[in-house]
Amino acid sequence: MARGELIIVGISGGVDSAVAALCLQQAGFTVQGLHMTNWEDADAYCTAADDLQAARRVCDELGIPLHQANFSTAYREQVFAGFLAECRAGRTPNPDVLCNRHIKFGTFLGHARRLGARRIATGHYARLDAGGPVRLLKAVDAAKDQTYFLHAVAGEALRQAIFPLGGFTKQEVRAMAAAAGLPNHARPDSTGICFIGERPFREFLGQYLGAQPGPIVDASGRRIGWHQGLAYYTLGQRAGLGIGGGTGGTGAPWYVAAKRAAERTLVAVQGRGHPLLWSDALQAGPPHWIDEVPAGLASPGGWRCQVRLRHRHTPAPATVLAAAAGTLLVRFEQPQWAVTPGQYAVFYDADTCLGGAVIDAAGALPAGEARVA
Repeated sequence: MARGELIIVGISGGVDSAVAALCLQQAGFTVQGLHMTNWEDADAYCTAADDLQAARRVCDELGIPLHQANFSTAYREQVFAGFLAECRAGRTPNPDVLCNRHIKFGTFLGHARRLGARRIATGHYARLDAGGPVRLLKAVDAAKDQTYFLHAVAGEALRQAIFPLGGFTKQEVRAMAAAAGLPNHARPDSTGICFIGERPFREFLGQYLGAQPGPIVDASGRRIGWHQGLAYYTLGQRAGLGIGGGTGGTGAPWYVAAKRAAERTLVAVQGRGHPLLWSDALQAGPPHWIDEVPAGLASPGGWRCQVRLRHRHTPAPATVLAAAAGTLLVRFEQPQWAVTPGQYAVFYDADTCLGGAVIDAAGALPAGEARVA
């Protein structure tokens, strides 16, 4: 990259994207901001207007132009439609992964190129090595690492991206923002799914799916309550089931252990160590690899790596084998808790994120083989 090169930075209004722009500006690049609107709702939960104002204040302080683009139609078609389809099927999707692949490093990247930039930058906590084949690396700040959400981005798109924050901790980023006098240096981080924001999840999803109630049963099939729709629950969930520890059994807390979509039935079990909550294997859909297919997949014994099942999940040692129709079989060295269909299995070799695949099914432990939580 040459000094003076034009870099378009995605300015969300938050502190991370603001400091990403600051770092590039201090490094001598020509920086411009692009604020994208991906979701529009005329209600009290939509923060789009506040986010835009925050982005403007940041760019004014940095003395850089701010472009605006509305990608809400593309978002609904390429991200939200699939999210709803997965919810209707009783799975637990992660729309932020698809947003990165299709919107931030797809539609956004194309728009930035039309503005004259060859590269874009974001406030993601991740690192890139593009000296040869592009490598997506974990961030220095393990608590903020976002490679899980970036694993589905095309390698060629990553080659055109910059992640200025990958070598910093969150505390360092806030300190840099305060030292530079950025107006959002103390602005709270956004939480939750991007288009839902802080609104109640069940209330929001109910506008699109409606009520689809059914029974809650225990592991033996005994009805212990009623649910409002499988889409409103996820495996491992404890709160919001409407059943207390005194509903028979041991008196321990109840957890969602399975969804039986065909029967519209939710299965709940007592105790975090119940065998139905633990899996020693999973099946995953056709994978996306950032660079090349790992050579070990061709081995009869499979490919040894680490697998992350959620954003903050500690990658677990596993063996991955190629299965029918391009799918994968993942066998863990130690059983994993609440392996959730619809979420992603993301594959790592030490600090390198290689790609991932949607989880289709999980294999539970044999009955009676409870785990210690």
